[in-house]
Amino acid sequence: MTGGSERGGPLAGVLVADFSRVLAGPYATMLLADLGADVVKVEGPKGDDTRGWTPPARGEVSTYYLGVNRGKRSIALDLRDPGDAAAARELARRADVLVENFRPGGLARYGLGYDAVRAANPGIVYASISGFGSGAGAHVPGYDLMVQAMSGLMSLTGEPDGPPYRAGISVFDVMAGNHAVIGVLAALRHREATGRGQHVEVNLLSSALTGLVNHSSAYVAGGVVPYRMGNAHPSVFPYEPLPTADDDLIVTAANDGQFRKLCEVLGIPEVADDPRFARNAGRTAHRDELRPILVERLAARGAAEWFELLVAAGVPSGPINTIDGGFAMAERFGLEPIVEVGEGERAVPTTRHPIRFSETPAGYALPPPELDEHGAELRKWLTEPHSGPSAGPDLGPGAGEGE
Repeated sequence: MTGGSERGGPLAGVLVADFSRVLAGPYATMLLADLGADVVKVEGPKGDDTRGWTPPARGEVSTYYLGVNRGKRSIALDLRDPGDAAAARELARRADVLVENFRPGGLARYGLGYDAVRAANPGIVYASISGFGSGAGAHVPGYDLMVQAMSGLMSLTGEPDGPPYRAGISVFDVMAGNHAVIGVLAALRHREATGRGQHVEVNLLSSALTGLVNHSSAYVAGGVVPYRMGNAHPSVFPYEPLPTADDDLIVTAANDGQFRKLCEVLGIPEVADDPRFARNAGRTAHRDELRPILVERLAARGAAEWFELLVAAGVPSGPINTIDGGFAMAERFGLEPIVEVGEGERAVPTTRHPIRFSETPAGYALPPPELDEHGAELRKWLTEPHSGPSAGPDLGPGAGEGE
């Protein structure tokens, strides 16, 4: 691979100027890099904040940073410096895609707002990720924890008589990053058809509200404000952890057929014929009567044994793992969840791209870059004559070479 159009992957030939930091934007651009895009990560002189978010760390580098920045090349630019700002504008002029998560309007002071970039590069797909949009909420800083609280998610998380809780990950940063990728791909398709770029805007609060799915619909379509139910589901039972002889086990019967199979495996087929439990609405309404019946039967065996028996019968169930157990289960299922990025001392184990392609597999050749690792080469490239948008410079093997 020599850079530019020779990169492999479905996004080969696409140059992404990445002006984002922390999580939502870097996650989005990493996914684009996995698919063959040439991503240039623009960092301030001190680097992405997540470089210092420790513990944990691998060596002296934050595993947080390593988890969302593979496949990129780094250049450190101080946008307050006229020369560095000019280099940033030239990168934007040559790019196919620009991704940024500054506060709305924050890049405009450097000549890098959408209008200025579009004037120099009409085909640009310019993706902005913010907390609360570019309108009345533009002045509010956006962090995932804030949005978990403000969207209502935390009101749904925790025990009914306990305090609200945040999710264990920055769920809406990840969701907004995925939405940004969808927007970029749709805009690239539009540009392919029309020759015109466009501004793609994603905000965490909108991503959160659509991501609350059935809970959002309960309010919007039904006028119902959902509430905390611990691990219970408002519309389905059983659909929660239930105790066994040793550990809790997730037990799911999302339809009447699955419930009948569950009862057969538990040795209580007559329960599936009970008028109270024969249909999902009845099971949900009578969950306090049904739960003890199921718990009594589940106490006969351990979670691992029940898991094998239930899955073999077609009943969805699963153990409650720690993260290492989750990776072990993915290995067991042949999903090969860990890939190594880079070679030798620079090799970094990382989580496999989630999408499998039969013809254009994701690539993992470039490890997460050190700060300004490719700065000298990129500055040289940006000073060379160039007539229009194009994929990146020849800097050796890149992220799109395949697995």
